[in-house]
Amino acid sequence: MRLTSLPCTRLASSPSSLLTTICYPRLTTEQMLRKDQKTIYRQGTKVAVSAVYMDLEAFLQRSGLLSDLSAFCQDHSYDALVAMAIFFNTHNEPVRQLAIFCPHEALRMTICGVLEQSTSPALKLTPIPSISAHLQAYLQGNTQVSRKKLLPVLQEALSAYLDSMRTPAGQLEAALGMSREQADKELDKASNSLIAGLSQDDEDPPLPPTPMNSLVDECPLDQGLPKLSAEAVFEKCSQISLSQSTRACPSNK
Repeated sequence: MRLTSLPCTRLASSPSSLLTTICYPRLTTEQMLRKDQKTIYRQGTKVAVSAVYMDLEAFLQRSGLLSDLSAFCQDHSYDALVAMAIFFNTHNEPVRQLAIFCPHEALRMTICGVLEQSTSPALKLTPIPSISAHLQAYLQGNTQVSRKKLLPVLQEALSAYLDSMRTPAGQLEAALGMSREQADKELDKASNSLIAGLSQDDEDPPLPPTPMNSLVDECPLDQGLPKLSAEAVFEKCSQISLSQSTRACPSNK
């Protein structure tokens, strides 16, 4: 007798509960998540991306699911888990669903926000009622987006999260007056202007201004020393000689 295993796609007409039972016979939650898993990592933040081949609503109804998800992330040092559910409905049409489990609110909100606003590709997400504040589920309207196409979007979400964690430091610099980049630019500008001023005055540096008396309106030295000509010197000498000869005459008499 030859036994063959049927893939999940051959059971398209079966109810989702029957499909779940046949695809995952007695598998634990961790075994289901690790059966087809990828990991993305960036600067100390790790996110697991697992494919789950069953109806997400049935998956979320598993007993002790939240404790299993929490233990799965803790045991493998994951900061978040993205479960991508895919199954075929009774019309043999693919159905895709997403579930993001993350105890860290800021990271979870960032991942959900990036996925909801993604346009390349557009996921067309519709929220599904959640069973926990740490978990957000969606119906994925665009069934053409596979995990391979979703991974770059999740990388973008991690980058956005890490950037948001650096924002307070940048805001602090702005509150102090200017950012480091602006401060460097201002310092370079001041240095260039100082160097340019010194280069222009290297050959003939200016003399310091003549100090003025604060009690007068104008200092006589502002006009410079009086100009002397040869004629003025000769005339002055003549006046001195004449004065001396006049004084000598009465003594001779």
